[in-house]
Amino acid sequence: MTTALVPPLAACAPVGVFDSGVGGLSVLLEIRCQLPAERLIYVADSGHAPYGDKPPAYVQARAEHILAQLRRAGCKAVVVACNTVTGLSIQALRERHPDWPIVAIEPAVKPAVALTRSGIVGVLATRNTVASPGLARLIAAHAAGVRVLPQACPGWVERVERGELDGPETEAAVAQQVRPLLAVGADVLVLGCTHYPFLRPVIERVAGPSVIVLDPAPAVARELARRLAQAGLAAPGPAPGDVAFWTSGDLAQTQRVIALLWGQAVQPQRLPDDPA
Repeated sequence: MTTALVPPLAACAPVGVFDSGVGGLSVLLEIRCQLPAERLIYVADSGHAPYGDKPPAYVQARAEHILAQLRRAGCKAVVVACNTVTGLSIQALRERHPDWPIVAIEPAVKPAVALTRSGIVGVLATRNTVASPGLARLIAAHAAGVRVLPQACPGWVERVERGELDGPETEAAVAQQVRPLLAVGADVLVLGCTHYPFLRPVIERVAGPSVIVLDPAPAVARELARRLAQAGLAAPGPAPGDVAFWTSGDLAQTQRVIALLWGQAVQPQRLPDDPA
């Protein structure tokens, strides 16, 4: 049985943020921008990425393991910065940790439906997110009268994990998945994986200026701020909080790519108690 966190003593505790790899840094950057006083622990599960092609039970087990480590680190809240985990496992995670604020990212289907002029929306995501019950629920709840086309984008996560954010091969890989959506009239594209914002310049170049590209990360940061304030757990500030990086992947490779995406040098540590 877990013990509830008691404010205000927990207000100085860190917020845990995790993803299958480095993609969730797109969410971490937004959290850092909107909540600069918060201490943060980011987990890049790069040794097990991508989640998008793994069995659901495997994804669930990895999420549970990472949450256990963040709990031991004293985190006062967790952000699931992975659409695949949200789509497959978020209900189970919240049921297992009912006393813990868990904020989860999900594809921005509702705002996309409000913005489309053609009545056709594309959702760029991993295979597991495309097939997940979570995405199906979003479409059923918010897309009445609008055609929502989920599009799996194999290989995109791996490109970001390698730091291949641009160039002819990356542009060709993006065009292969985006152009079929444009051909049927999609005028809004939803970034349904946290890795994909790092490919946004290429996506926008391929899609053209008339297509809207939506990233849900700002909304996640706003929801985290709301939940922390509601629970009396917001960091007192004003000094900026520290940021720690953990990974299950190769330390040197993860260090290189995180520095590229985060915009400054970092010293990632091994994810505690991670099974080989």
